[in-house]
Amino acid sequence: MAAGGVAWQVARILVGPAVAVDIVRRGDLVQTVVASGHVETPYRVEIGSQIIGAVDEVLVDEGQAVAKGQPLVLLDSRELKAALVQAQGALAQAEARQRQMQELTLPAAKEALVQAQAVLLNAQQTYDRAAQLLSRGAETRAAVDDAKKALDVARTQVRSAELQVFTASPGGSDAVMVETQLAQARANLDSASSRLAYATITAPRDGVLISRAVERGTVAQPGKALMVLAPAGETQLVIQLDERNLGLVKLGQPAVASADAYPDQRMRAKVVYINPGIDITRASVEVKLGVPEPPSYLRQDMTVSVDIETAKRTETLVVPTRDVHDGGTVSPWVLGLRDGRAVKRPVKLGLRGQGSVEIVDGLDAGDAMVPIGSGVITGQKIRAIRP
Repeated sequence: MAAGGVAWQVARILVGPAVAVDIVRRGDLVQTVVASGHVETPYRVEIGSQIIGAVDEVLVDEGQAVAKGQPLVLLDSRELKAALVQAQGALAQAEARQRQMQELTLPAAKEALVQAQAVLLNAQQTYDRAAQLLSRGAETRAAVDDAKKALDVARTQVRSAELQVFTASPGGSDAVMVETQLAQARANLDSASSRLAYATITAPRDGVLISRAVERGTVAQPGKALMVLAPAGETQLVIQLDERNLGLVKLGQPAVASADAYPDQRMRAKVVYINPGIDITRASVEVKLGVPEPPSYLRQDMTVSVDIETAKRTETLVVPTRDVHDGGTVSPWVLGLRDGRAVKRPVKLGLRGQGSVEIVDGLDAGDAMVPIGSGVITGQKIRAIRP
Protein backbone atom coordinates (compact mmCIF):
# COMPACT_ATOMS: atom_id res chain seq x y z
CA MET A 1 0.00 0.00 0.00
CA ALA A 2 2.81 2.40 0.85
CA ALA A 3 4.58 1.66 -2.43
CA GLY A 4 1.33 2.37 -4.37
CA GLY A 5 0.87 5.70 -2.63
CA VAL A 6 4.40 6.75 -3.43
CA ALA A 7 3.92 5.76 -7.07
CA TRP A 8 0.74 7.87 -7.27
CA GLN A 9 2.50 10.87 -5.79
CA VAL A 10 5.40 10.48 -8.28
CA ALA A 11 2.97 10.20 -11.20
CA ARG A 12 1.10 13.31 -10.00
CA ILE A 13 4.33 15.28 -9.88
CA LEU A 14 5.47 14.09 -13.30
CA VAL A 15 2.11 14.43 -15.10
CA GLY A 16 0.55 17.20 -12.99
CA PRO A 17 -2.79 17.54 -11.23
CA ALA A 18 -6.05 16.85 -13.03
CA VAL A 19 -7.74 20.15 -13.98
CA ALA A 20 -11.11 20.67 -15.63
CA VAL A 21 -10.55 23.00 -18.58
CA ASP A 22 -12.87 25.07 -20.79
CA ILE A 23 -12.90 24.80 -24.58
CA VAL A 24 -13.06 27.71 -26.98
CA ARG A 25 -16.26 27.31 -28.98
CA ARG A 26 -18.22 29.10 -31.63
CA GLY A 27 -21.60 30.47 -30.73
CA ASP A 28 -23.84 33.49 -30.50
CA LEU A 29 -23.02 36.22 -28.00
CA VAL A 30 -25.24 39.06 -26.86
CA GLN A 31 -23.69 41.99 -25.03
CA THR A 32 -26.01 43.57 -22.49
CA VAL A 33 -25.97 46.39 -19.99
CA VAL A 34 -27.74 45.60 -16.75
CA ALA A 35 -29.43 48.24 -14.61
CA SER A 36 -32.28 48.56 -12.15
CA GLY A 37 -35.04 51.15 -12.02
CA HIS A 38 -38.75 51.58 -11.57
CA VAL A 39 -42.02 51.69 -13.51
CA GLU A 40 -43.35 55.10 -14.42
CA THR A 41 -46.02 56.50 -16.72
CA PRO A 42 -44.76 59.30 -19.00
CA TYR A 43 -46.76 61.73 -16.90
CA ARG A 44 -49.21 61.85 -14.01
CA VAL A 45 -52.45 63.79 -13.75
CA GLU A 46 -53.32 65.66 -10.57
CA ILE A 47 -57.08 65.74 -10.07
CA GLY A 48 -58.54 68.65 -8.15
CA SER A 49 -61.63 70.81 -7.82
CA GLN A 50 -62.37 73.93 -9.85
CA ILE A 51 -64.59 75.37 -7.13
CA ILE A 52 -64.57 75.62 -3.35
CA GLY A 53 -66.88 73.12 -1.73
CA ALA A 54 -67.27 70.53 1.00
CA VAL A 55 -66.84 66.90 -0.08
CA ASP A 56 -70.07 64.93 0.26
CA GLU A 57 -68.76 61.58 -0.94
CA VAL A 58 -65.63 59.90 -2.31
CA LEU A 59 -66.60 57.20 -4.79
CA VAL A 60 -63.25 55.48 -5.47
CA ASP A 61 -60.28 54.07 -3.59
CA GLU A 62 -56.55 54.40 -4.07
CA GLY A 63 -55.21 51.86 -6.57
CA GLN A 64 -58.54 51.55 -8.37
CA ALA A 65 -58.70 51.57 -12.17
CA VAL A 66 -61.08 54.23 -13.49
CA ALA A 67 -62.52 55.13 -16.88
CA LYS A 68 -62.67 58.54 -18.49
CA GLY A 69 -65.69 60.49 -17.21
CA GLN A 70 -66.23 58.23 -14.20
CA PRO A 71 -67.37 60.19 -11.10
CA LEU A 72 -64.70 60.26 -8.40
CA VAL A 73 -65.76 62.87 -5.84
CA LEU A 74 -69.10 64.56 -5.11
CA LEU A 75 -69.20 68.06 -3.59
CA ASP A 76 -72.08 69.75 -1.75
CA SER A 77 -74.21 71.14 -4.59
CA ARG A 78 -77.28 72.67 -2.87
CA GLU A 79 -76.30 76.29 -3.50
CA LEU A 80 -75.22 75.45 -7.03
CA LYS A 81 -78.58 73.84 -7.79
CA ALA A 82 -80.39 76.91 -6.44
CA ALA A 83 -78.23 79.16 -8.62
CA LEU A 84 -79.09 77.01 -11.60
CA VAL A 85 -82.83 77.38 -10.91
CA GLN A 86 -82.42 81.17 -10.68
CA ALA A 87 -80.52 81.25 -13.97
CA GLN A 88 -83.21 79.15 -15.63
CA GLY A 89 -85.88 81.58 -14.40
CA ALA A 90 -83.92 84.60 -15.65
CA LEU A 91 -83.55 82.97 -19.05
CA ALA A 92 -87.28 82.25 -19.21
CA GLN A 93 -88.00 85.93 -18.44
CA ALA A 94 -85.57 87.12 -21.12
CA GLU A 95 -87.12 84.79 -23.67
CA ALA A 96 -90.60 86.06 -22.71
CA ARG A 97 -89.44 89.66 -23.24
CA GLN A 98 -88.13 88.76 -26.66
CA ARG A 99 -91.42 87.09 -27.61
CA GLN A 100 -93.30 90.11 -26.26
CA MET A 101 -91.16 92.36 -28.44
CA GLN A 102 -91.77 90.21 -31.51
CA GLU A 103 -95.43 89.38 -30.90
CA LEU A 104 -96.78 92.58 -29.29
CA THR A 105 -94.52 95.62 -29.14
CA LEU A 106 -93.36 95.61 -32.77
CA PRO A 107 -96.82 94.85 -34.32
CA ALA A 108 -98.43 97.54 -32.10
CA ALA A 109 -95.78 100.09 -33.16
CA LYS A 110 -96.36 99.26 -36.82
CA GLU A 111 -100.15 99.66 -36.37
CA ALA A 112 -99.64 102.98 -34.59
CA LEU A 113 -97.43 104.11 -37.49
CA VAL A 114 -100.15 103.26 -40.00
CA GLN A 115 -102.71 105.25 -37.97
CA ALA A 116 -100.34 108.21 -37.60
CA GLN A 117 -99.69 108.20 -41.35
CA ALA A 118 -103.48 108.22 -42.00
CA VAL A 119 -103.90 111.17 -39.60
CA LEU A 120 -101.02 112.96 -41.34
CA LEU A 121 -102.62 112.41 -44.75
CA ASN A 122 -105.94 113.84 -43.49
CA ALA A 123 -104.20 116.82 -41.86
CA GLN A 124 -102.28 117.53 -45.06
CA GLN A 125 -105.48 117.51 -47.12
CA THR A 126 -107.24 119.79 -44.62
CA TYR A 127 -104.34 122.24 -44.67
CA ASP A 128 -104.23 122.25 -48.48
CA ARG A 129 -107.98 123.04 -48.74
CA ALA A 130 -107.73 125.80 -46.15
CA ALA A 131 -104.79 127.35 -48.00
CA GLN A 132 -106.71 127.32 -51.32
CA LEU A 133 -109.78 128.90 -49.75
CA LEU A 134 -107.60 131.53 -48.11
CA SER A 135 -106.10 132.43 -51.48
CA ARG A 136 -109.64 133.03 -52.83
CA GLY A 137 -110.67 134.95 -49.74
CA ALA A 138 -113.11 132.24 -48.65
CA GLU A 139 -111.24 131.25 -45.49
CA THR A 140 -109.77 133.09 -42.57
CA ARG A 141 -106.08 133.18 -41.56
CA ALA A 142 -106.98 131.68 -38.19
CA ALA A 143 -108.49 128.59 -39.82
CA VAL A 144 -105.35 128.13 -41.95
CA ASP A 145 -103.15 128.49 -38.86
CA ASP A 146 -105.19 125.85 -37.04
CA ALA A 147 -104.84 123.48 -40.01
CA LYS A 148 -101.06 124.11 -40.05
CA LYS A 149 -100.79 123.26 -36.37
CA ALA A 150 -102.78 120.06 -36.84
CA LEU A 151 -100.48 119.13 -39.76
CA ASP A 152 -97.34 119.70 -37.64
CA VAL A 153 -98.75 117.56 -34.83
CA ALA A 154 -99.58 114.75 -37.29
CA ARG A 155 -96.04 114.88 -38.70
CA THR A 156 -94.58 114.66 -35.18
CA GLN A 157 -96.79 111.68 -34.38
CA VAL A 158 -95.63 109.90 -37.56
CA ARG A 159 -91.96 110.48 -36.66
CA SER A 160 -92.60 109.18 -33.14
CA ALA A 161 -94.39 106.09 -34.52
CA GLU A 162 -91.50 105.48 -36.97
CA LEU A 163 -89.02 105.62 -34.08
CA GLN A 164 -91.13 103.15 -32.10
CA VAL A 165 -91.11 100.75 -35.05
CA PHE A 166 -87.35 101.20 -35.58
CA THR A 167 -86.40 100.61 -31.94
CA ALA A 168 -88.61 97.51 -31.78
CA SER A 169 -87.27 96.10 -35.10
CA PRO A 170 -84.11 93.91 -35.27
CA GLY A 171 -81.12 96.21 -34.79
CA GLY A 172 -83.12 98.81 -32.90
CA SER A 173 -82.18 99.86 -29.39
CA ASP A 174 -85.07 98.11 -27.63
CA ALA A 175 -84.54 94.94 -29.67
CA VAL A 176 -80.80 95.01 -28.99
CA MET A 177 -81.42 95.48 -25.29
CA VAL A 178 -83.76 92.49 -25.21
CA GLU A 179 -81.29 90.37 -27.19
CA THR A 180 -78.47 91.43 -24.84
CA GLN A 181 -80.51 90.47 -21.80
CA LEU A 182 -81.30 87.13 -23.43
CA ALA A 183 -77.63 86.48 -24.21
CA GLN A 184 -76.63 87.37 -20.65
CA ALA A 185 -79.31 85.07 -19.27
CA ARG A 186 -78.07 82.21 -21.44
CA ALA A 187 -74.46 82.87 -20.38
CA ASN A 188 -75.50 82.92 -16.72
CA LEU A 189 -77.32 79.61 -17.22
CA ASP A 190 -74.25 78.07 -18.87
CA SER A 191 -72.11 79.31 -16.01
CA ALA A 192 -74.50 77.93 -13.40
CA SER A 193 -74.68 74.61 -15.25
CA SER A 194 -70.88 74.42 -15.45
CA ARG A 195 -70.45 75.21 -11.77
CA LEU A 196 -73.00 72.55 -10.89
CA ALA A 197 -71.12 70.09 -13.10
CA TYR A 198 -67.91 70.99 -11.22
CA ALA A 199 -69.55 69.59 -8.09
CA THR A 200 -69.01 66.14 -9.60
CA ILE A 201 -65.28 65.59 -10.09
CA THR A 202 -64.68 63.00 -12.81
CA ALA A 203 -61.69 61.13 -14.20
CA PRO A 204 -60.11 63.09 -17.08
CA ARG A 205 -59.02 59.84 -18.78
CA ASP A 206 -58.60 56.12 -18.23
CA GLY A 207 -55.99 55.15 -15.66
CA VAL A 208 -55.20 54.02 -12.14
CA LEU A 209 -55.46 56.22 -9.05
CA ILE A 210 -52.05 56.03 -7.40
CA SER A 211 -52.77 58.38 -4.50
CA ARG A 212 -55.74 59.92 -2.73
CA ALA A 213 -55.74 62.89 -0.34
CA VAL A 214 -59.47 63.50 0.17
CA GLU A 215 -62.13 62.23 2.55
CA ARG A 216 -65.76 63.05 3.22
CA GLY A 217 -65.97 66.49 4.84
CA THR A 218 -62.78 67.78 3.26
CA VAL A 219 -63.05 71.32 1.87
CA ALA A 220 -61.92 71.14 -1.75
CA GLN A 221 -60.18 74.19 -3.15
CA PRO A 222 -58.89 75.07 -6.63
CA GLY A 223 -55.19 74.31 -6.96
CA LYS A 224 -55.20 71.59 -4.30
CA ALA A 225 -54.72 68.05 -5.64
CA LEU A 226 -57.26 65.56 -4.32
CA MET A 227 -56.03 62.54 -6.27
CA VAL A 228 -53.21 61.57 -8.62
CA LEU A 229 -53.98 59.50 -11.70
CA ALA A 230 -51.53 57.39 -13.67
CA PRO A 231 -53.06 57.42 -17.18
CA ALA A 232 -53.53 54.12 -18.93
CA GLY A 233 -51.58 53.42 -22.09
CA GLU A 234 -47.88 53.96 -22.50
CA THR A 235 -45.67 52.64 -19.70
CA GLN A 236 -41.99 53.43 -19.23
CA LEU A 237 -39.15 51.94 -17.24
CA VAL A 238 -36.82 54.57 -15.78
CA ILE A 239 -33.30 53.39 -14.91
CA GLN A 240 -30.10 55.03 -13.69
CA LEU A 241 -27.32 53.83 -15.99
CA ASP A 242 -23.68 53.91 -14.91
CA GLU A 243 -22.04 56.61 -17.03
CA ARG A 244 -19.25 54.17 -17.95
CA ASN A 245 -21.83 52.30 -20.05
CA LEU A 246 -23.25 55.41 -21.71
CA GLY A 247 -21.27 54.85 -24.92
CA LEU A 248 -22.86 51.41 -25.35
CA VAL A 249 -26.50 52.49 -25.12
CA LYS A 250 -28.39 54.02 -28.07
CA LEU A 251 -31.98 54.93 -28.84
CA GLY A 252 -34.05 52.07 -30.22
CA GLN A 253 -32.00 49.26 -28.65
CA PRO A 254 -34.12 46.31 -27.49
CA ALA A 255 -34.16 45.18 -23.88
CA VAL A 256 -35.66 42.56 -21.62
CA ALA A 257 -36.99 43.54 -18.21
CA SER A 258 -38.50 41.83 -15.19
CA ALA A 259 -40.21 43.16 -12.11
CA ASP A 260 -38.55 42.23 -8.84
CA ALA A 261 -41.93 41.01 -7.62
CA TYR A 262 -42.25 38.67 -10.64
CA PRO A 263 -38.64 37.70 -11.51
CA ASP A 264 -39.66 34.75 -13.69
CA GLN A 265 -41.83 36.84 -16.01
CA ARG A 266 -40.14 38.84 -18.76
CA MET A 267 -41.34 41.81 -20.77
CA ARG A 268 -39.98 43.38 -23.94
CA ALA A 269 -38.82 46.98 -23.85
CA LYS A 270 -36.97 49.52 -26.01
CA VAL A 271 -34.73 52.49 -25.25
CA VAL A 272 -36.75 55.65 -26.00
CA TYR A 273 -34.91 58.40 -24.09
CA ILE A 274 -31.39 59.11 -22.89
CA ASN A 275 -30.98 62.13 -20.65
CA PRO A 276 -28.37 64.52 -22.11
CA GLY A 277 -27.10 65.38 -18.62
CA ILE A 278 -25.18 63.34 -16.06
CA ASP A 279 -26.13 63.05 -12.40
CA ILE A 280 -22.75 64.03 -10.93
CA THR A 281 -23.63 62.80 -7.43
CA ARG A 282 -24.29 59.26 -8.62
CA ALA A 283 -22.16 59.24 -11.79
CA SER A 284 -25.16 57.98 -13.71
CA VAL A 285 -27.48 58.99 -16.53
CA GLU A 286 -31.25 58.60 -16.67
CA VAL A 287 -32.50 56.27 -19.41
CA LYS A 288 -36.15 55.54 -20.21
CA LEU A 289 -37.45 52.44 -21.95
CA GLY A 290 -40.86 52.05 -23.50
CA VAL A 291 -42.90 48.88 -22.88
CA PRO A 292 -45.14 48.26 -25.92
CA GLU A 293 -47.13 45.49 -24.22
CA PRO A 294 -47.07 46.10 -20.46
CA PRO A 295 -48.26 43.05 -18.48
CA SER A 296 -51.30 43.36 -16.28
CA TYR A 297 -49.32 42.92 -13.07
CA LEU A 298 -47.17 45.99 -13.70
CA ARG A 299 -47.74 48.75 -11.15
CA GLN A 300 -46.64 52.36 -10.86
CA ASP A 301 -43.22 52.73 -9.13
CA MET A 302 -42.62 48.97 -9.16
CA THR A 303 -38.91 48.05 -9.05
CA VAL A 304 -37.56 46.40 -12.21
CA SER A 305 -34.31 44.95 -13.54
CA VAL A 306 -33.40 45.68 -17.16
CA ASP A 307 -30.99 44.02 -19.61
CA ILE A 308 -30.36 46.30 -22.60
CA GLU A 309 -29.03 44.52 -25.69
CA THR A 310 -26.20 46.75 -26.89
CA ALA A 311 -24.59 44.41 -29.48
CA LYS A 312 -24.81 40.88 -30.87
CA ARG A 313 -22.48 38.45 -32.68
CA THR A 314 -23.34 35.16 -34.35
CA GLU A 315 -20.96 32.21 -34.75
CA THR A 316 -18.10 33.98 -33.02
CA LEU A 317 -15.41 32.59 -30.71
CA VAL A 318 -16.70 32.56 -27.15
CA VAL A 319 -15.01 31.72 -23.84
CA PRO A 320 -16.25 31.90 -20.25
CA THR A 321 -15.39 35.15 -18.48
CA ARG A 322 -13.88 33.10 -15.65
CA ASP A 323 -10.96 32.13 -17.93
CA VAL A 324 -9.79 35.68 -18.77
CA HIS A 325 -7.07 37.34 -16.70
CA ASP A 326 -6.89 41.16 -16.57
CA GLY A 327 -10.09 41.41 -18.59
CA GLY A 328 -10.56 45.05 -17.65
CA THR A 329 -7.11 46.12 -18.90
CA VAL A 330 -5.57 46.67 -22.33
CA SER A 331 -3.59 43.40 -22.07
CA PRO A 332 -5.94 40.53 -21.24
CA TRP A 333 -4.66 36.93 -21.35
CA VAL A 334 -5.64 33.35 -20.67
CA LEU A 335 -3.85 30.20 -19.52
CA GLY A 336 -3.81 27.82 -22.43
CA LEU A 337 -2.24 24.35 -22.85
CA ARG A 338 0.94 23.44 -24.72
CA ASP A 339 2.62 20.03 -24.31
CA GLY A 340 0.77 19.41 -21.07
CA ARG A 341 1.78 22.69 -19.47
CA ALA A 342 -0.16 25.86 -18.73
CA VAL A 343 1.08 28.70 -20.92
CA LYS A 344 0.16 32.38 -20.99
CA ARG A 345 -1.63 33.40 -24.19
CA PRO A 346 -2.44 37.07 -24.87
CA VAL A 347 -5.88 37.60 -26.37
CA LYS A 348 -7.90 40.40 -27.84
CA LEU A 349 -11.43 40.70 -26.47
CA GLY A 350 -14.60 41.80 -28.23
CA LEU A 351 -18.13 41.84 -26.90
CA ARG A 352 -18.81 40.94 -23.31
CA GLY A 353 -21.92 38.98 -22.47
CA GLN A 354 -23.38 37.50 -19.32
CA GLY A 355 -20.68 35.06 -18.20
CA SER A 356 -19.02 34.94 -21.62
CA VAL A 357 -16.69 37.09 -23.69
CA GLU A 358 -15.85 37.23 -27.38
CA ILE A 359 -12.28 36.38 -28.51
CA VAL A 360 -11.28 38.51 -31.48
CA ASP A 361 -7.67 37.29 -31.70
CA GLY A 362 -5.28 34.91 -29.90
CA LEU A 363 -7.30 31.65 -29.76
CA ASP A 364 -8.89 29.15 -32.11
CA ALA A 365 -11.99 27.00 -31.76
CA GLY A 366 -11.19 23.87 -29.75
CA ASP A 367 -8.35 25.41 -27.72
CA ALA A 368 -8.35 24.50 -24.04
CA MET A 369 -8.12 27.11 -21.27
CA VAL A 370 -7.52 26.82 -17.56
CA PRO A 371 -10.03 28.66 -15.35
CA ILE A 372 -8.64 31.33 -13.05
CA GLY A 373 -10.02 29.62 -9.97
CA SER A 374 -8.15 26.36 -10.59
CA GLY A 375 -5.01 27.63 -8.86
CA VAL A 376 -2.76 26.65 -11.78
CA ILE A 377 0.21 28.93 -12.50
CA THR A 378 2.06 29.60 -15.75
CA GLY A 379 4.40 26.75 -16.73
CA GLN A 380 2.78 24.19 -14.43
CA LYS A 381 2.20 20.66 -15.79
CA ILE A 382 -1.44 19.54 -15.64
CA ARG A 383 -3.68 16.77 -16.84
CA ALA A 384 -6.48 18.49 -18.72
CA ILE A 385 -9.98 17.10 -18.22
CA ARG A 386 -12.09 18.25 -21.16
CA PRO A 387 -15.83 18.68 -20.86
